Amino acid sequence: MSATARRILLADADAFYVAVARLIDPEGAGKATLLIVGGSRESRGVVCSASYETRKFGVRSAMPTAQALKLCPQAMCVPVPRGACSRKNAEIRRVLQRFTPVVEGASIDEWYLDMGGTEQLYGHEPLERTAHRMRDAVRAEAGLSISIGGGTNKLVAKMAGEVAKPKPDNNATGVHIVAPGDEATFLKRFLLSEIPMVGPKFVTRLERAGLRTVTDVLEHPLSELIHWFGDREGQWLYDRVRGIDSGAVEGHGEQKSMSREETFSADISDDAALERELFALVARVASDLRAELLSARTIRVKIKDADFTIRQAGRTLPEAVVSDRVIYGVARELLHSLRARRRTAARLIGVALSGLATNPEPPQLALFVDATESLETERDRAVARTVDSVRRKFGQDAIGSAQLSKHDDES
Repeated sequence: MSATARRILLADADAFYVAVARLIDPEGAGKATLLIVGGSRESRGVVCSASYETRKFGVRSAMPTAQALKLCPQAMCVPVPRGACSRKNAEIRRVLQRFTPVVEGASIDEWYLDMGGTEQLYGHEPLERTAHRMRDAVRAEAGLSISIGGGTNKLVAKMAGEVAKPKPDNNATGVHIVAPGDEATFLKRFLLSEIPMVGPKFVTRLERAGLRTVTDVLEHPLSELIHWFGDREGQWLYDRVRGIDSGAVEGHGEQKSMSREETFSADISDDAALERELFALVARVASDLRAELLSARTIRVKIKDADFTIRQAGRTLPEAVVSDRVIYGVARELLHSLRARRRTAARLIGVALSGLATNPEPPQLALFVDATESLETERDRAVARTVDSVRRKFGQDAIGSAQLSKHDDES
């Protein structure tokens, strides 16, 4: 490996929610080969994770649970074990940090690692060998399987992670490392729709130009791509198919933020529909926040417009908060301000919480803060704890926006 090449890994927990559900319920979910995590047979919801066996029937993550059960009616359906997932996330991260201090959580089941500077520490062993040792350590200590992709940047590591995943129909070993200089050759195996951030809308535009695979794009010069898609998107696509990505792994110090975002299958123009999507994201990120026993002071909302313009708005509050009601109230105002500035269809929406701190005890807050002046009351926190309890038992969709909006109106 070149002395100047970056050494980036992406560790991805295999069927994470399914694996955790099986660990915590060995007599139930642990015995179910056909297992769907998320939603329930009685309520509307979406699949959070599906066992590899159910995927043979066409079941996929983010699919409505009702549709998944039509495809695989014999599947066992269980709620998302959010608390256990948060604990396993922390366990895996601690193992990974023994191999390098620079670990960035990309999601609850993915972590980027910058292995730069560790060569001497591990006797200049091949990065593939280090990744296998890392994988063995996670399995031994957290009881879960991870797949690891590696390369000179985050994009290539992410794509290599997909190739690394052992599945019933392949011979993958759980680790796949792309050598420096092989990025473009490696990416030739992929469809454009498989590249991160290439959504359905962009896929349609690419297909109109006769572009379906990475190889299709490589046949055209940058000038043609810019002519078809504009300066920014043309350059972005040109770099992407060649495995060019300068993004850094940001993992120093304490966790700085938590976020959730959703890319839509079709662009959304309706404000009410965007608010519903935002509420769902707030519910998830606020639940993550409380599971980590944290609170947040800064709330930020991001929109990616149909033309790929990314816009953000944020607000820092005078006190730390944890409840869905307060976080959503602020996030909704931020969304309104973004929409007022530019009314165009959106392809992605996201919400991020930062200014994180250990969740303060409610009695201490009550001693010094007048409840009539506080953004968040003890009732808000009690409702949040109840919501977490209900969702752990019955699934993420057990309590929806209507119930929490009613509490908002009464507060």
